[in-house]
Amino acid sequence: MLEFWQKDDTFAKSTSSKDGKKTFAFYEGPPSANGHPGIHHVISRTVKDLMCRYKSMQGYLVYRKAGWDTQGLPIEVEVEKKLGIKSKREIAEYGEIEFNQACKDSVFTYIKD
Repeated sequence: MLEFWQKDDTFAKSTSSKDGKKTFAFYEGPPSANGHPGIHHVISRTVKDLMCRYKSMQGYLVYRKAGWDTQGLPIEVEVEKKLGIKSKREIAEYGEIEFNQACKDSVFTYIKD
């Protein structure tokens, strides 16, 4: 069945048939940006997928794109702990560019997991 859907381009057809219709967006962040993945990530992804499929069946054009910009605060907190930073002033002293880079690097800590 999957092979047929790929050859038929079924998913693209299901979205292109809704061009110009009302849209539904479901914003999400990375599944485990600041910790090891667990069963709760599987459960939440399943619920998110079901919601998007449900809205699609209701006639909405549903964009499916995972986001990597919605978990900033948990990442910042983890990096602050790692660096021993206790205040926003200390971030400025450390350097905003350097701090942002440390946050970006932190996101990839658990990528193999």
